[in-house]
Amino acid sequence: MSKKKKAIIIGITGQDGSYLAEFLLKKKYTIHALLRSKKKNKKNRFWRIEKIIKKIIFHKISLIEYKKLSNLIKKIKPNEIYHLGSQGLDYKLTDNFFRTNPNIKGTQNILSIIKEHSPKTRFYFAASSEIFGKVKISPQNENTKFDPRSAYAISKVAGFELTKKFREIHNLFACTGILYNHESPRRGEYFVTKKIAKGVARIYLGLDKKIKLGSINSKRDWGHAKDYVKAMWKMMQLKKAQDFVIGTGKQHSVKDFLKIAFKSVNLNYKQYVEINKSLTRKQDINKLKANSLKARIILKWKPKVTFKKLVSEMVKNEIKILKKNI
Repeated sequence: MSKKKKAIIIGITGQDGSYLAEFLLKKKYTIHALLRSKKKNKKNRFWRIEKIIKKIIFHKISLIEYKKLSNLIKKIKPNEIYHLGSQGLDYKLTDNFFRTNPNIKGTQNILSIIKEHSPKTRFYFAASSEIFGKVKISPQNENTKFDPRSAYAISKVAGFELTKKFREIHNLFACTGILYNHESPRRGEYFVTKKIAKGVARIYLGLDKKIKLGSINSKRDWGHAKDYVKAMWKMMQLKKAQDFVIGTGKQHSVKDFLKIAFKSVNLNYKQYVEINKSLTRKQDINKLKANSLKARIILKWKPKVTFKKLVSEMVKNEIKILKKNI
C-alpha cells in the first residue's frame, strides 16, 4: 500500500486554497496549511474551509521567517507545495512590500529551502494573467511577453521568474500556473463578480434598489475556480515541470455578467444598474484572453463549468446566505 501524499498549501483560507484542499482530501492527501495567524477576525477568514477544518494541520508561520520555514519543510518533507498566497490586489505602482513579499521573498525562501533540504518536493506558484498587462496580441499563451501594470502583477512576474530559474539552474520540479480570472461563490468581497452577485441578491430580496458600477464594458476571460485547481494538481503530476496558461479562451463583459445575473432572478439589469465613472479601475486591461491549447494537449484539461452556470451559481449562493440572515 502506497503512503499518503503530503501537501503544504499556502493561502488555504482563500477561494483557490479552499477548493484545492477539498480536491486533495478526496485524493487522500495529508494537508498542511501555513497561516500568518490562527486568530479569527470578525468576518471569520476560515469560513471557506469550515467543513474540512478538522482534517487540516495548521502551522502559524510567515514565509519570510526563513529558519522557521526551513525547519517545518525539513520536518514534513512534503510531496507538493502549492503557493497560492498573496496580500491581495494593489493596482497602484507603490513600493508596498507588505503586498509583494509573499510573491517575491516568500517564493525565494521556499525554493531555496526545497533546494537545500527537500529536493524531491514539487512546487507550484500561482501567477495571474495580470502579468501580461496591456497586451498587443490576443489570445495569450506561454510565449507571450509580460508587461505588468501594477505592483501586484510585478510581484507575480518576479515569482514566475524565480520559479523558472530554480527549475532551470537547480533542476527542481517547480512550475507556474498563469491563471485567468476564475470565480465562485467563495470569491472575495472586493471583486466585481462578487459585488454583482451580492447586489442582485439584495435587489431580488427587496433589500436594495440599485447596483453602482464603473465601466460595464470591461471584458474578462472568466472560469470557475473548481476547474482551475484541478489544472494546478495536473501540472504537479507531470514527469517534468512546465508552466501553463489556464483559462477558458472566451471573453465576457461585465455587462454579460449583469445580464445573466439579473436574468437568473427574472429581472432586467437595465432597471437596476447605476454607472459611476469614479469606480472605474484606471489600470483596467481589456484584451486578456487565454490560449490554453498547451494545457488541453499535455494536461488533458479543459473547463467544465460554463459562464452562465458560474454566474447563476454565484447569485443563488448570495440569495441563500441573505435569506439566513433576514
